[in-house]
Amino acid sequence: METVQKIALVFTIIGAVNWGLIGLLDLNLVTTIFGVDTMLTTIVYIIVGITGLINIGILFNHLEKA
Repeated sequence: METVQKIALVFTIIGAVNWGLIGLLDLNLVTTIFGVDTMLTTIVYIIVGITGLINIGILFNHLEKA
């Protein structure tokens, strides 16, 4: 499970960087790379959303151990 958590963290960081670029520079890196309303853009957004949910589980898992 540790590998899945690390992969999830990488995708969450990618999503955070993308949102940071949107906020600071009005630049959506995902749509710049993959295009607007393409299947790949949708897949990236879905993966980032799923990995965000996985990271919520990781957060609660660490809170239980503390």
